Amino acid sequence: MANKGAVVITGASTGIGEACALHLDKLGYRVFAGIRKAADGESLRRRASDRLVPVRLDISDEMEIRLAAYNVIEALGGDGLAGLVNNAGVVVRGMLEFLPLDALRHQLEVNVIGQIAVTQAFLPSLRKARGRIVNIGSVSGLISSPFTGAYAASKFALEALTDALRMELRPWKIHVSIVEPGFIQTPITNKSLEAAEDLRAQLSSEALQLYGPAIRAVENAVKRESAKGASTEVVVKAVVHALAARRPRTRYVVGANSRLQIGFARTLPDRWRDALIIRQLGLK
Repeated sequence: MANKGAVVITGASTGIGEACALHLDKLGYRVFAGIRKAADGESLRRRASDRLVPVRLDISDEMEIRLAAYNVIEALGGDGLAGLVNNAGVVVRGMLEFLPLDALRHQLEVNVIGQIAVTQAFLPSLRKARGRIVNIGSVSGLISSPFTGAYAASKFALEALTDALRMELRPWKIHVSIVEPGFIQTPITNKSLEAAEDLRAQLSSEALQLYGPAIRAVENAVKRESAKGASTEVVVKAVVHALAARRPRTRYVVGANSRLQIGFARTLPDRWRDALIIRQLGLK
């Protein structure tokens, strides 16, 4: 299959990033798959064509970002980059009253600062080929809920950054889109719950007394909703459209009930929406 251009995908070790990397490779793109472990890169190589190239890319490490950009640009020779998919991210769960500030900083460093650091590094190559940027956001970038305030804040920020980039890069016809998934069946949910358990183990007796029942209710709700989550295919489809369509959308809402959730967020009074979310989570 003819090469359709080169695309960089961050967070390609598992989940959405992995699915995007393998699918775009099948479509004929030259994929530079951002990974953090060599074993993840080897796993991708075994399932892909020679076009797919694993690249060490920890988006919280500025030097590693610069090195990855240098290596990709060298590999492209004089060609530019057709696309950048900013997918890498983390989920920090916990009540804001007792959330360690270092955990909050990590959430924002990865999900906000890291996205811009990667975009800055690859923009000269994107400008050369009039490439496109696809940011992987979340329904949580439009609707916040208890114990995910830090994560929601990072995704709200990504919405703003995407809008600003879209207007700033308009003179060079660089399209910028954001994909807003609801619950998707990926390993990140289990990882975030495990991290939340680690944070809970560090809580004081006062914090556990105040929030213990609510924490358990929310964790059960997350597990329940995750089990009903959509497959990564719906996100991959949106990413492909954003990269290849003649008129890509600015936003792609994907996942089960995501449009309904966003509709409620935009139309219901705040206190009604709060009550609906609290009821859905099984809170009092």
